[in-house]
Amino acid sequence: EYEMAVVFRNRMQALRQVQAKQFVSDFSVNDADIIALASNKGGHCINLVMIRGGRHLGDKSYFPKNSQDAELAETIEAFLTQHYTALNTPPLIVCGVEFDTKDFEQVLSEQASRKVRIQTNTIGDKKVWLKMAQTNAELALTQQQLTSSNQAVRLLALREALHLPENIERMECFDISHTMGEATVASCVVFDKGDLQNSEYRRYNITGITPGDDYAAMRDVLTRRYKKVAAGEGKRPDLVFIDGGKGQLGVAIEVMQEVGLGDILLVGIAKGEDRKPGLETMIFGDTGEMLNLPADNIGLHLLQQIRDEAHRFAITAHRAKRAKARISSSLEDIAGIGAKRRKALLTHFGGLDGVKNASMVEIAQVEGISKSLAEKIYGEFH
Repeated sequence: EYEMAVVFRNRMQALRQVQAKQFVSDFSVNDADIIALASNKGGHCINLVMIRGGRHLGDKSYFPKNSQDAELAETIEAFLTQHYTALNTPPLIVCGVEFDTKDFEQVLSEQASRKVRIQTNTIGDKKVWLKMAQTNAELALTQQQLTSSNQAVRLLALREALHLPENIERMECFDISHTMGEATVASCVVFDKGDLQNSEYRRYNITGITPGDDYAAMRDVLTRRYKKVAAGEGKRPDLVFIDGGKGQLGVAIEVMQEVGLGDILLVGIAKGEDRKPGLETMIFGDTGEMLNLPADNIGLHLLQQIRDEAHRFAITAHRAKRAKARISSSLEDIAGIGAKRRKALLTHFGGLDGVKNASMVEIAQVEGISKSLAEKIYGEFH
């Protein structure tokens, strides 16, 4: 792992030296994509470099799933099929893997309603850019494998620290966020296949409870999620973390028993003094046992990462929901402002702040807003 890190650092330095040459503006084709593929230890990375108007707009790395046993040509063909649409296909695609391009050129040309060429043998500046994309792909793949390796070590340490079975792979974590009971949102983040699975995150708007009742909020989100899992919808987790102490963990235990998933291991994460990282207490739902891990335990670091991600995901959703509610309520309180006029005002001024800072004359210029109504709106904020 150390040797991989050294290689990664050295190659990053080499890449910066190449990029410093600033040969972008000499590119002979205005619009093109440069595609390279790196393969290592069964993993693949595709690096896409975008040239538009003769300038380098940046690059992006993709890591195809379920491609471990695929040939390089098959991986590239699958990428081309999934990535390009009529809206984003440039007239030239330079590819570092040789394959039969004829059918793909025809399909992409038909989609884009213009000629699209795919080159696999290149010279000159295109070859230089292809080499750059290849370096990018190899570096990104090395970095991803380093991260995956680190996560695997941390998962192993977490299993050992919490005395978990070796088959514990999929973990879900829940958090509740609100401000004095306002705009309550629950989050669920998922750790599986050795890493956080962003595409499987879910947010839940919580309504119909007493504002500020975190127990009721936790009951609501767990019931909604695991009723579906018990019915065969979605994936069954091996372990569920609850961001909270004994009270919230107790609610989770009741819900899981009610929906018929009482055999899933539950662990509460109680915050330490002053909420300082490293002082968390783990509470096991099946035994009630409490455990504190050393602050430098790498298994604890993985647990903190999952817990922090659940918190971040919940609070981001909560803030957005709260802001939206406050914008709507501020204008809804004004007599004569319905949904159509409210939308017209927010669109015209780019949001509530724009409405607040507008003069009566400016407000009256919005379609559907009379002079008298403009005076009301202005008076509401001044």
